Amino acid sequence: MSQARSLLKIAPAVYLPALLYGIGQGAIAPVVALSATHLGASVAVAGLVVAAAGLGQVIGDIPAGALTNRIGERSAMLAATVLVSLALAACLVVPNVWGLAIAIGCTGLAGAVWGLARQAYLSEAVPIELRARALSTLGGVQRIGSFIGPFLGAGAMKFLGTDGAYWVHLVAALLACGVLLSLPDIEGRPRGSRPVAAQSTWVVIRDHFPVLRTLGVGALLVGAVRASRQVVIPLWALHIGLDPQTTSIIFGLSGAVDMLLFYPAGSVMDRLGRKWVAVPSMFVLGLAHLLLPLTHTAVTLTLVALLMGIGNGLGAGVIMTLGADASPPVGRAQFLGAFRLFADTGNGAGPLLLAGATALLGLGPAIVIMAGTGWAAATAMHRWIPPHPRTEQAA
Repeated sequence: MSQARSLLKIAPAVYLPALLYGIGQGAIAPVVALSATHLGASVAVAGLVVAAAGLGQVIGDIPAGALTNRIGERSAMLAATVLVSLALAACLVVPNVWGLAIAIGCTGLAGAVWGLARQAYLSEAVPIELRARALSTLGGVQRIGSFIGPFLGAGAMKFLGTDGAYWVHLVAALLACGVLLSLPDIEGRPRGSRPVAAQSTWVVIRDHFPVLRTLGVGALLVGAVRASRQVVIPLWALHIGLDPQTTSIIFGLSGAVDMLLFYPAGSVMDRLGRKWVAVPSMFVLGLAHLLLPLTHTAVTLTLVALLMGIGNGLGAGVIMTLGADASPPVGRAQFLGAFRLFADTGNGAGPLLLAGATALLGLGPAIVIMAGTGWAAATAMHRWIPPHPRTEQAA
């Protein structure tokens, strides 16, 4: 009961900002490419502008760990909200495409700091028996926010045009910043103290490289197949001749199923172990990719999309939890920065792998290759996830 109270004590100050941040990210996601085209970008250049956010996140992972270690988790999250607010203000006023690309890249940098700092905070603040539930809930809340965001952005755009979506994100970021001021200190750490590590970032990475080259590679594969899911559903829907409205409904249903599973997934991880979620999640995602080229109607595509949502939802929070389990007490944020770099690289590489395979082999065979990637991720998770951590074990 005391452990549950410890989670409830920090829940509003941790999860409400995550919800707000997710709403903001969801609000601008559909309009970045449109904003770029309004500034004169071609379709290809608009795609590069959208990709700038992911590139910024990859670039920011290692520095985010060093910054969080230096100034602390709460200060890092506050700094991230300030940076994303400035970047969003720039999105509203930049006069050209490359200015927009830089601003969007800065939102990715801010996302790297934000995501790492809140993961590091929960990894220390929550008892290990509740860690997976806490981190899965964090991931789930973020997904709920991303689901709500486009609807709020659409409402704002009725009055403000495409700028309305950026205003939604800006207001949400400022509200998140205000809530973060009430975030309680980690028990046993004096207010204002800094969790300074005795080692540099590169020494922490070197000392834990055996984990990064095994479990980290598994996280990369997981990120790749998860990112592929967001691309293959609309591409295959287009391939079989479905209209955009039907595709959006199918994608939304898949996302709704995904959102429902984050807490059960965390509970299973806490009670039975991380493998019981990570391996089935990747197996189901791989199976759904394998079945996707066999669909030829809206009904069959919907069924496979729901299966993808189940597979993705089963894995809610698993990468954050594995990173927290593997992280050392000293240099935790620095290690998490390196570990997140693998997962974020996978998120970026998945769509690129799919695009390259499609250009060479066609869409159907490319989706089958991503199915193999999902099963490779399941194999890696089964091979490299360590035994279920217990209270008496070091984190």
